[in-house]
Amino acid sequence: MAGSRALFMAVFVFAIAFQSSMVFANFPKSMYFNWGAQHSSILGNGDDLRLVLDQTSGSGIQSKRAFLFGSIEMLIKLVPGNSAGTVTAYYLSSTGAKHDEIDFEFLGNSTGEPYTVHTNIFTQGQGNREQQFKLWFDPSADYHNYTIHWNPSEVVWYVDSMPIRVFRNYVSEGIGYPNQQGMRVYSSLWNADNWATRGGLVKIDWTAAPFVANYRRFRARACKWNGPVSISQCAIPTPANWWTSPIYRQLSNGQQGQLKWVRDNYMIYNYCTDFKRFNGQMAPECSKPQI
Repeated sequence: MAGSRALFMAVFVFAIAFQSSMVFANFPKSMYFNWGAQHSSILGNGDDLRLVLDQTSGSGIQSKRAFLFGSIEMLIKLVPGNSAGTVTAYYLSSTGAKHDEIDFEFLGNSTGEPYTVHTNIFTQGQGNREQQFKLWFDPSADYHNYTIHWNPSEVVWYVDSMPIRVFRNYVSEGIGYPNQQGMRVYSSLWNADNWATRGGLVKIDWTAAPFVANYRRFRARACKWNGPVSISQCAIPTPANWWTSPIYRQLSNGQQGQLKWVRDNYMIYNYCTDFKRFNGQMAPECSKPQI
């Protein structure tokens, strides 16, 4: 009897490990077009994908599975040249009025002007937590890695393994955190010229269409969402749930130095310092350490 229980537990642990650490290797197996498929395409052996925006439509993809905690990464080469008015979005989101969401949005600009990286996080439908950055390279010249690392302790946004933003879990102090809902991965290329570039002053130049964003090597090293049972299963500190390891609970000293460098030199907007917008009623997490 004891031997049978041991065998059962070994199989159970193996199954959880397999479920939690699955790596999705190409686009057809892991994602599908949710709009604009008629002029977008999956290329080669399935590791490359192209989203297109023209006057008829933009386009978008989403993952077949939802996840709770892990690491979501994509190589993206953004729209080159005059991308003003376009937005390339790459984000995690659940559904419904009280959804959770973790965003990267790349706001296009006129030729020769830098992209703006717009980040945000929603908890239970509440957003308004924008931080924006310029980049230290041309994101349309080559592919760069954009990763969202998300665990029970913190969310970290990475650009080429460089942390640019952290949002820590302060649920115990009444501050929302995305740890109760599975989220799918989405990306889209769309017309946002009513707000994206200089607050909507610069419109899309349709003579430059079609606008193309290229994607490569989507990877989701994450816990599959299987309903409410996953809330506890995906957060249990086990070797299978590698994102719960103590080394991922906080940035290392070296990573904190990288974060400071980015924020000192490339951050251009922080909701936590926009006292006028919020009439001095700042979000409670703004007074908490975010490293």
